Order: sequence, then C-alpha cells, then structure tokens
Amino acid sequence: MACHNGLTTAAGEDISIGSEWRASMMANSSRDPYWQAGVRREMTDHPSAAADIQDQCSICHMPMARAQARSEGLKGQVFAHLPITKARTRGARLAADGVSCTVCHQITEQKLGTTESFTGRFVLAPAKSDTSRTIFGPFRIDNGRTTIMRSATDFTPTEAAHTRQSELCATCHTLITEALGPRGESIGRLPEQAMYLEWRHSEFRDQRSCQSCHMPIVEEETRIASVLGEPRPGFSRHVFRGGNFFMLGLLNRYRLDLGVEALPQELEASVVRTIQHLQSDTATVAVERSDLTGSRLGFVVSVQNSTGHKFPTGYPSRRAWLHVTVRDRSGAPVFESGAITPEGMIQGNDSDADPKRYEPHYSEISRPDEVEIYESVMGDSTGTPTTGLLSAVKYLKDNRLLPRGFEKSTAEADVAVVGNAAQDEDFTSGGDRVRYAIDVAGHAGPFQIDVELCFQPIAFRWARNLKSYDNAESRRFVGYYEAMASRSSQVVALSRARVGN
Repeated sequence: MACHNGLTTAAGEDISIGSEWRASMMANSSRDPYWQAGVRREMTDHPSAAADIQDQCSICHMPMARAQARSEGLKGQVFAHLPITKARTRGARLAADGVSCTVCHQITEQKLGTTESFTGRFVLAPAKSDTSRTIFGPFRIDNGRTTIMRSATDFTPTEAAHTRQSELCATCHTLITEALGPRGESIGRLPEQAMYLEWRHSEFRDQRSCQSCHMPIVEEETRIASVLGEPRPGFSRHVFRGGNFFMLGLLNRYRLDLGVEALPQELEASVVRTIQHLQSDTATVAVERSDLTGSRLGFVVSVQNSTGHKFPTGYPSRRAWLHVTVRDRSGAPVFESGAITPEGMIQGNDSDADPKRYEPHYSEISRPDEVEIYESVMGDSTGTPTTGLLSAVKYLKDNRLLPRGFEKSTAEADVAVVGNAAQDEDFTSGGDRVRYAIDVAGHAGPFQIDVELCFQPIAFRWARNLKSYDNAESRRFVGYYEAMASRSSQVVALSRARVGN
C-alpha cells in the first residue's frame, strides 16, 4: 500500500506523506550501505551462522520481505534482494520498500511493551478468510470511507490507540543481540539499542511518547485521505525525525548507486530537518563558574540532555563530544580539546588512534589529549573494544547523557551507566558537568572560551574497522565515508564566555 499523497490541512497547507516518508531513514533502511556492509562483516566473522544473521538483520531493515519469507516457512534474506537497483522478484520489491507504511500499521497490540516483542518480534494482524487485512490507525473511520479504502487496497482501517504509543516503536528500537563464538555458539547477549528502556526509566514516560517527538503533530486539522478526506485534529507528520543527517546526505550523493527513489530536494529537506531537530531539541551547553587565578583558568561546562532517552542513543556507532577552545586577548589559541579532523577523527581520542583503546569519561580535563566523549564502547569476550555486534558481550563504557528523571542507581542492567561516569557525582539525571583547569601562563587575558557539543552518527573507528574486510559492501561504504568524512559531524549546541580583564 503506497502512502497517501497530497493531503492538506484545513487551512490549505500541503502535507505530502509520501515524500516525507520516502526521504526518511525508515524508507531507505534496506538501501543503507553501512547496514549492508555491517551484515556482510558479521557473516564474514561468523560464517557458520550466515543464514541466521541475514534472517535477524532483515527483521527491521527489510521487514516486509522477511515477513513474507517467514509466512512461507523460510528465513529472511538480505543479499538475495540486492542491489535495489535490480529488484525484480516480489521479495526484492518488498525489501526495497524498507520499513513501509503497511508494516507499522499492521502491528497489533499483542505483547507490546514486553520483552517478547523486542528485537522485531512484533505481531502482524493476520489475513482474513477473504484475504483482506486489518490496518491500524489513530482515527475512527466511518463505514463509507472504510468501504472505499477496502475496495481500493484490501485493507480495512481500524481505530487503534496503540499506534500512538511508544511500545509500538519499541519492537524494532529495542534490540538485543546474541554474541557468537568461533563455532557459531552463543556466548552472551548485548543490548545493542535500548532507547525504549531508556525512555521508560526517565520522567518522559509520563509526559511524551516516541511519536510525539519523532512524528510531530500538525497544528491545523488535516484531511487524512486524498479521496473524500475529512479534516482531523492531531495528525502526525511522517517525517520520523532522527539524528542521522550523515546517512541521508550520503544516500542523496550516491543515489544512483543505491537505487534511491526520493528526489534530491526531498532528501536535502530531510537533512535540513534532521539538523534543525538536533540543534533545537537534543541538548544545550553552557560555561559556568569560570575564574582566573594566577596562571590557572578554571571553568565548568554544563551539558543538558533535552531528549527522552540517552543522547546519543540508538546504534552504538554514534557519539557526541565537547570541543573546547580557549584564546587569549590577541586571539591566539591557548588550549583546544576535541577538534575534528577532515577524516572524521577526534584529535586526542584514544579510540580513533588505536582500535584496542578508548577514551575514558572525565570529571576534570586539563590537557588537549583529554576529550569528553559521550558514547557507548562495546567489548568482546576478552575485554577488548570491538565494533562487531555479534562479538560484543558487554559495554566497557557507556556515559551517554542521561534523560531527566533517569536515576543511575536504580537503572536496570541493559541501560546502566558503565565506566567512570557511574561514580561521577556530576554525571546525573539530565546531564553532566565537566571541570576544565587550563594553564594560561605566558598569555594575556581576557580569555575567550568557546564550547561546542558535536555529534557524529558514524564514528571514525566504526567506519575504519570495515577497511580490513575484503568485500564489495565494505569497500563501497568505506569509500563513501572517506569521501564525505569532512561532513560526518555537526555542532548541536554551543556557548561562549569571557574571563579576566
């Protein structure tokens, strides 16, 4: 079922669901070259489990094709449906649609919010005896419009409150991966993504749903069907606002290679929306308690998380960090921590320099090679950092910024703070405070302090580790990344202060 197009508000504003969805990461989940390279990497690392890996990885990235395969007693496949540009079979065409409208809107309320529903184990409404299907939505549809939709699509629209609940999103956005040993045996588990659990442990669980933020409501009443549409209040735009501006830009640049159907201007608009969302709704920074005593400049950087989950959240390749610079009266640099290179590396970050190391969480920073990076770092069975999802059995570090109301001491293991941040009294519900102590000897004030909170959806190490894999998908993505690395990060928030006379 194609998404509706040409919807309008009561005031006449165009609301094109089709174009907004088409330019989202949801619609392009199967085209994502990073995901494709990641699946190939896991199959290379664990060849005896290759069929199961494709089946599991297709659940949320190719859900229609996977559901069809399962209905026929088969396992889901990934590479049989690629490349998207040559999708000829029914399965390939279903895979090409990514996370389609009909998948989310056919999920029933069964098991929602329970562990049984996580990792894509949602329950779809079964076909009826006459082959028609139920399609769920937040609005009540009268008999006349129900007849029209059923005759046109074989779907019977059904009012269902659960389509507005976070538990629906939790089915694919709470992912527990099973680590595999050398013979394909299970050696552990890891909460790869747990934004729903993070949200549930915050004060947002009683205030806002996932949909209320990521699918913003149109203020005007909106006609929800292009044929005999009735104006409805509370219609949610299907923009699926997230944080992956980088992949959206990459999809646009390499659109022909990847079979992208969204128009260039649609994807560009999606990139702009994503960056605006990051800069207005995710976090803030401020310089507090600054002082100059002799040759010592001291100040505190406060970072506040505005989201309803950890920031950053989702796939563990994402990281945010503080880029702090200090300049003297003449504008000459005195101190800098967290500068990003054109290759996408953070200067001074241990992980970017060495795959077997990672940067710790800091409560105080005094040297340029100390960088406050908010991230999760996975570890394998030997305790070595890894970017292989199916090799990871635990987190060595998780100091991602906590949402308001998130208590470290009572958090369940799957969303626990890990590493130095667990004992840092300034790393608390809602944010973090980092002290900076800088030697400014030989420089004259006043001193200007600039702080940027930066965000990178795919960290340098996560891309670079694919370079050692000799397969087409890895080579392609690494080439894409290296060509676009200078645009792999964005400033989310900034603050400036002057200290001294």
